[in-house]
Amino acid sequence: MPASQKRPSWQKKRTVQTVRKRQGRGKIYLLGAFIIIVVVGVTLYVYASSQSTPAVLYAKLVTSQGQIEIELYQNATPKTVTNFVNLARSGFYNNLVWHRIAKNFVIQTGDPNTRNAGGNNITWGKGGSSQTVPLEVVSSLQNTAGYVGMARVGNDLNSGTSQFYINLNDNRAALDGKYTVFGKVIGGMNVAYTLGSLPVYTPPDGQPITPSNAMLTSVTISDSP
Repeated sequence: MPASQKRPSWQKKRTVQTVRKRQGRGKIYLLGAFIIIVVVGVTLYVYASSQSTPAVLYAKLVTSQGQIEIELYQNATPKTVTNFVNLARSGFYNNLVWHRIAKNFVIQTGDPNTRNAGGNNITWGKGGSSQTVPLEVVSSLQNTAGYVGMARVGNDLNSGTSQFYINLNDNRAALDGKYTVFGKVIGGMNVAYTLGSLPVYTPPDGQPITPSNAMLTSVTISDSP
């Protein structure tokens, strides 16, 4: 290159500095983009985790004979569990009678006609909520002792509303395929057996002689036992 076309040394230095500055800015931009991607990813993960439904929920049933703890199978029977949880959180189950007590078979509650042991006991067992849920039969969930099922108001298999029962025995032959089994007692089964041994009138169908001894006071839902 002719001497007249050679760049002065100061121009060469300026060019190198410019290139280095551009390279530096490029690295900063890349680092900034990486940080933004990481932050967005973490935010989306946290949000998704907060929105996901746990496979199992838990319910604590306070009764006049003690506390019963139940695990609810949300993934297996989502419609039934969602209905039960919504009713529990609304206070629907507060101060109801275990209106059906069949020793060595089931105990059953959830009828709003029994609230505070009031009303005409002829109607006990005939009431429910305004929302019905379809039958959700899962082969691995069966009506054996300790398992919880959704009762029905009528003969329609899809007429479950709010009434539910706890099996006190192996009732698979009589109940499997006809009722949704959606939970299991994991604590306080002795309380269920105590309720199942209370003196009852027959007929009507297993109503307790002393309703105050057979109350479901409240149901509390949680994500952990």
